[in-house]
Amino acid sequence: MADERALDEVVRFTSELIRIDTSNFGGGDCRERPAAEYAAERLAGAGLEPILLERTEGRTNVVARIEGTDPSADALLVHGHLDVVPAQAADWSVAPFSGEIRDGVVWGRGAVDMKNMDAMILAVVRAWAREGVRPRRDIVVAFTADEEASAEDGSGFLAGRHPELFEGCTEGVSESGAFTFHDGTGRQLYPIAAGERGTGWLKLTARGRAGHGSKVNKENAVTRLAAAVTRIGEHTWPLRLTPTVTAALTELAALYGIEPDLTEVDLLLDKLGPAAKLVEATVRNSANPTMLNAGYKVNVIPGEAVAFVDGRHLYGAEDEFRATLDRLTGPDVDWEFHHREVALQAPLDSPTYARMRAAVEEFAPEGHVVPYCMSGGTDAKQFSRLGITGYGFTPLRLPEGYDYQAMFHGVDERVPVEALHFGVRVLDRFLRTA
Repeated sequence: MADERALDEVVRFTSELIRIDTSNFGGGDCRERPAAEYAAERLAGAGLEPILLERTEGRTNVVARIEGTDPSADALLVHGHLDVVPAQAADWSVAPFSGEIRDGVVWGRGAVDMKNMDAMILAVVRAWAREGVRPRRDIVVAFTADEEASAEDGSGFLAGRHPELFEGCTEGVSESGAFTFHDGTGRQLYPIAAGERGTGWLKLTARGRAGHGSKVNKENAVTRLAAAVTRIGEHTWPLRLTPTVTAALTELAALYGIEPDLTEVDLLLDKLGPAAKLVEATVRNSANPTMLNAGYKVNVIPGEAVAFVDGRHLYGAEDEFRATLDRLTGPDVDWEFHHREVALQAPLDSPTYARMRAAVEEFAPEGHVVPYCMSGGTDAKQFSRLGITGYGFTPLRLPEGYDYQAMFHGVDERVPVEALHFGVRVLDRFLRTA
């Protein structure tokens, strides 16, 4: 079991990593190297031989391998990203890169997404070195750059250019799973992610006839774009249930004593109350308009107008997603993928999922572990190109009233010290048996 030093280190490492500003503004505007060197130094202190790799100067990744006792066993990838989204200091109660520890809480950008997990991994690995622990299977530890943008300098680069570092890895664990979800009735749920929706960020382009703003113009690019954006924003997507979402609905219904009628999913979601938040975003594809750009002067009709849409599609539903966008954009608006990544599906009957469940239940016997599908995506998408099945497993025991999902990219991001302690204990237990 993780020792007292590991409990101290996970808090300190989280705070110190937050102080290293790795804001990813997109377009290559980020520098993860100081955080990568920090992680590598602590891995080396645990007797490992970390490798630092860059596709672009300053966009640094770290990979290390822990040899297991069973050379015939498949390896396990444990990964976390080092970059964070930007933060506007004026909006925060504390300086977002202070890593302040106040009233039993660690504050700052990355406290949840996901320098907490980075710190957990480092604390567990170092505890093992002190104790002389070797896991059953090889464990590959990876800290990546660029997850908050395209991943081209991070997991995409590692999977594409350095697949040999992940030889033997068949499964991986990373962010967004095994956290406490309070349902408002006293129950504590611990959702473990076994799937992700695919990413389809879209660029829409409408073209028309440029001209004077005072003239009649039936080929107005702005009007054409606005009509397409409205159709997309108002579209109701049909229900599409993946195996993971079906299992989530079934297990939640059983927990609440509800008949799991999957022919009336919206009605079932209503009956689940607050717990519906775990699945409601993953029963359909989605497309949300997010950005508009057109024109350069109020009395000039532009010849082109552009919009961006955040699209997400379920596993096995990308063809439907594409066909629907063709129909909704219509003949006057073209669309293309600005960024595209696959949807993921992980088995729930695997020994690895069972061991994750058991690790959570050992330290949170009052909780109920359930599967779920992430509405967004992680680096697991890029690592899936190497045949690695990804799960979301960043264990945290959280107090009631703490809005975990709101912490992601939100103002006043923070994590309780006790949640980090729980995470280290659970991660240690899982990785020892994985």
